Amino acid sequence: MARITTIALDADDTLWQNEQYFRLTEQRFADLLRDYTDAPDLNDRLIASVSRDLQHYGFGAKGYTLSMIETALQVTDHRVPGSVIAEILAAGRELLSYPVQTLPYVDAALEQVHRTHRLILVTKGDLFDQERKLAASGLADYFAAIEIVSDKSPKTYARIFAQHTEGPEHTVMVGNSLRSDILPALAAGAFAIYVPHDLIWSYERAEEPRDQPRYARIEHLGTLAETIENLQTP
Repeated sequence: MARITTIALDADDTLWQNEQYFRLTEQRFADLLRDYTDAPDLNDRLIASVSRDLQHYGFGAKGYTLSMIETALQVTDHRVPGSVIAEILAAGRELLSYPVQTLPYVDAALEQVHRTHRLILVTKGDLFDQERKLAASGLADYFAAIEIVSDKSPKTYARIFAQHTEGPEHTVMVGNSLRSDILPALAAGAFAIYVPHDLIWSYERAEEPRDQPRYARIEHLGTLAETIENLQTP
């Protein structure tokens, strides 16, 4: 197999915590609407709205906030008061200000692999928020290139690999989402390493490509360097 020279890494829930803050906001949303709807599937309807609105608003806190407002109007037949809408907006703003908490092994892993590989960051979401989190994480200096994209598809990865690497056959994508990080990177011709997170948005779930020789799964980034070496062994 070709030698891996570039490591592309996802950010949210791969390098730092993210989904846990959306779960907290989801609960706050339910609490705010408790007196205005008895819909038993409120969280499911919110998730459905977020998924449906991705094509319009994209990923991230701002689109999520708009979907919360849309859902609140729908489930209350537009009777939700303006004061509750204001609280929903405040919850959305809070999503943009949570502290950045890096995950275990991240700092040590990046310190190790950046000495032997070119590192690039490939993350999707709101540009402002992703730039804020990267700056607050203290990890920016590890990366030779940073790509903040609206979505992750095989075409997106092909462009990034062509621009920032020696080619997909020399690149491994590392992330916590099978749908966004693993499957499209493999489809673009790269290697891929799945690092599952305890919390995963249902939209990002997919079947593991267990029979794919360019794929590996690790429990944490502490074994990243060793796993990359093993992937390159025929």
